[in-house]
Amino acid sequence: MSRSAICRLAVSIIVAGSLAGCANTIRGVGKDAANAVDATQSAGRDISRSTY
Repeated sequence: MSRSAICRLAVSIIVAGSLAGCANTIRGVGKDAANAVDATQSAGRDISRSTY
């Protein structure tokens, strides 16, 4: 393999790894947002059930 082919392969591997990392980050942010919504709804239910 020539040097330029090895460089292209290395860059392709790095780009693929970076994109995979971004996908995991986006998925994690989605889970965090869903958990925040669930917690807010749960707190709202707790407040509505409480007696003053």
